[in-house]
Amino acid sequence: MPTLAHTKHPHDDAPDTAEAFRRLAALPPGEERDRVRQDIVSAWLPMADRLAGRFRNRGEALEDLRQVAALGLVKAVDRYDPTRGAAFESFAVPTITGEIKRHFRDHMWTLHVPRRVQDLRGRVRLAYQELSHSVGGRAPTVAEIAEKAGMTEEEAVAGLEALDSFTALSLDAELPGTEDGYTLVDALGGPDPALDVVVDREAVKPRLRTLPEREQRILYMRFFRDMTQSSIAEDLGISQMHVSRLISRCCTRLREDIMRDAA
Repeated sequence: MPTLAHTKHPHDDAPDTAEAFRRLAALPPGEERDRVRQDIVSAWLPMADRLAGRFRNRGEALEDLRQVAALGLVKAVDRYDPTRGAAFESFAVPTITGEIKRHFRDHMWTLHVPRRVQDLRGRVRLAYQELSHSVGGRAPTVAEIAEKAGMTEEEAVAGLEALDSFTALSLDAELPGTEDGYTLVDALGGPDPALDVVVDREAVKPRLRTLPEREQRILYMRFFRDMTQSSIAEDLGISQMHVSRLISRCCTRLREDIMRDAA
C-alpha cells in the first residue's frame, strides 16, 4: 500500500494528503478505508498538537488538550469534501480550534456563564494581555480594553468579571497574603441571631407609638439600651416595682394587640 507523501506544502510543512483524501472518498466502508483514514489522521496529528499548544496554561492539562484536538482532527477528516477545492488545512484548523474552544466553554467553567459572556471573556483576556506589554507596567483600564477589543465598556466589564468565573477558589484555600492558615471559610459569616426577631420588631413598631410617652421611654431603656429595672427607676424617679409592673403591662398589651390582628 502506498504511504502518504510528506512533501513540502506550498505554505508550510503540512503533509500532502490530497491523493489520500481522493482515495478515501472513493473507498466503500471497510478495513482498507479505515486504514487510509487512520493514515490521514496520523499525518495531520502534529498540526493538531501544535494547535492544542496554543491553549496551554489556561487551567487544562496539555495532554487533555491534545486529545480534544485529535478529536477535532478526526471530525475534520470525516467531514472534509475534497471535491470542493479547498485545502484540507483551511478546513481543519477552524474545526480543531473550535473543538478546543468548545471544550473550555462546556467543561472547564466552574460557574455557569452565558455563552455571550464567555466569548467576551476571551476577547477581553487577549486585549488585556496585549495591552499589558504597552501601558507601562500598570493594569489596562476598562476603556483601553474596550477600545482594543472593539467592544463597549459595559461589555469589557462583563468580560473582566467573567475572568474570575472560570475556576472557583476552594473554601479551604489559604487567603493570599496570610501566613497563619487563615482560609476563605474563616471569612464567611454565619446566621445573624437578630434575624429571628425581625418580624416581631416590625409587628411591634407601629403599636409602640400608641403607648404613652413614659411607657415608650421605659421600653426603650429596657430593651434597646439594655438598662436594668433599678437603673430605669432611678432615672425616672419611681420605684423599681412600678417599673416592673409597667413593663409587664405594656408587653401584655402589645402581645394581645398583635395576636388579635393576626387572628
